[in-house]
Amino acid sequence: MPIDDITATLPLVDHHCHGLFPADLDDERLADSLSEAFAPAPPGTSHWDKPVALSVRRRCAPVLDLEPFCAPAAYAERRRAIGAVAVNRRFLAASGIGTYIVDSGNRPEELCSVSEVGAIAGAPAREIVRMESVAERVAESGMSAGGFARAFEAALRGSLGEGVGGLKSILAYRATLRIDYGKPSDAEVETAAGRWLAEIEETGTVRLTDPVLERHLIWTGADIARERGFPIQFHIGIGDPDIELHRVDPSHLTPWIKAVEPWGFPITLLHCYPFHREAGLMAENFPQVYFDVGFALNWMGPSYQRIMDEALELVPFTKQLFSTDAFGLAELYYMGALRFRTALARALGRWVEDDECSVAEAERIAAMIGVENARRIYKV
Repeated sequence: MPIDDITATLPLVDHHCHGLFPADLDDERLADSLSEAFAPAPPGTSHWDKPVALSVRRRCAPVLDLEPFCAPAAYAERRRAIGAVAVNRRFLAASGIGTYIVDSGNRPEELCSVSEVGAIAGAPAREIVRMESVAERVAESGMSAGGFARAFEAALRGSLGEGVGGLKSILAYRATLRIDYGKPSDAEVETAAGRWLAEIEETGTVRLTDPVLERHLIWTGADIARERGFPIQFHIGIGDPDIELHRVDPSHLTPWIKAVEPWGFPITLLHCYPFHREAGLMAENFPQVYFDVGFALNWMGPSYQRIMDEALELVPFTKQLFSTDAFGLAELYYMGALRFRTALARALGRWVEDDECSVAEAERIAAMIGVENARRIYKV
């Protein structure tokens, strides 16, 4: 069987994605969705002039019955003519993704729910609970600093319904990964919570950034992950302007990873670019660490193959995962799956041609990375 055929039929498990935009998008909103920036493109330029957008115009236009490389205005108009519901269904069906594991904590008011993702796709969908979102809801409830720790743990446990498959931390965005990873004392948590609650009262803004509270979140999450066998996801590397890139190298997590290693729960490193080689080494060195390069495969556009080749350099085949990190645009689910299938097929195909791998081994490796590793650690 050709390698392309092997990857084309995999019922991929997208272990990290977000919800879909449920409504039609105007030209500006569609263009802004092709950028990680918080601002419009500079005057006289467009977010359509970037690698990911070039790939959308080439690969996604035919799914909407358009010619490849059609003008952005024609693409946006056709999208609205078909309607958001049909667009979402087309791209999710074309992706061939078999299971969706959805982070529900990022701007949920703008997106459809986890169950709605599953209904649109006609496939199972499970939820990942973002711990910062839970903590921020607790802070908004009007509780005291002394009660924060107990209230957070109760709320986190209360959010773990039947459809939940794991936890997530965006520590990288909020305090960076260059922090002290010691478990904070009750007194330290109460003092930090007092500072945060006072700040909320003064500014009206509820955003957790305190490193002491972030440490409390990941240690509380670790206790729950140990009990339930849940994975904990960590954002790594590439992201929007909140990221301080030099402080989100996954190697900064090493002290915490070593501390919780005896507990045995999986730790998954998301996105990872430009630290995907570092993430691969960590997956080699630590039994409970996994990683993906999903975001990068989408956003690197035509340069995606190099990212997959580098991701495969060292990592055990049992430790790499597939994700799209799709947010809002259904195109990003389709593109993420297409790029993953193509890049993995090309990489394994070269190994077979060079007599470094048999077809049977290539088929087994593709199934592990695309499907089986995620099924094992997320219990889907």
